[in-house]
Amino acid sequence: MKKSYTFLILVFFFGLYFSQAQEDEYRNFRLLMQSGIGSGIATHDNEVSYALNTSSAELLVNYKFSKYFGVASGVGFNELRGNAFNSLGNFFHERSQLKIPVLFTADYYVSDKIKMLVTLGAYAQTILRDELSFVDFKAKNVYEGWNFGSQFSIGFLFEISENYSVGLNYLGHSDVSKFKTQENAPFSDKQKIINMNSVGLSLLIEF
Repeated sequence: MKKSYTFLILVFFFGLYFSQAQEDEYRNFRLLMQSGIGSGIATHDNEVSYALNTSSAELLVNYKFSKYFGVASGVGFNELRGNAFNSLGNFFHERSQLKIPVLFTADYYVSDKIKMLVTLGAYAQTILRDELSFVDFKAKNVYEGWNFGSQFSIGFLFEISENYSVGLNYLGHSDVSKFKTQENAPFSDKQKIINMNSVGLSLLIEF
């Protein structure tokens, strides 16, 4: 799946590059806000995998260096929740994460008022809050540190005014590296969240 995403996005980017008219005007700076809900899978070295519900939000500053292409970065927040079990028993998992993405962007108008926006890149993230609620106790901040991953998004935005566009987006992202459990954790493990897919709303503000 990752290879298919990469191939499609490369075809899209190169197609835009060869059709680009450099003399066209464009605005350099934009603010992109995205949010969505979906699901993902928590995978482990020493425990069973389980599904999590996700809600996410990103606030990105997008700099366009040509009519179609640009770069973006900012902050993102992920909320993860789900029922699961491991070697200690059944539990309810809640986690808040802070994400810092670095993205390559491309967009073009598919009609007079509708724009397609694609992003592709990597992110670093850390855990802000982590809680596993078992029947008779709670384990807090079991996993720690930073990990890294890759993400891809595609959205369609409707231009409601000269400066504002709103629309729908799909975001797919997966961790590449893993979080480790702390030394005083009730179990020893490494974890990453993969196949996170969400659908939601986008707001684009152009300056």
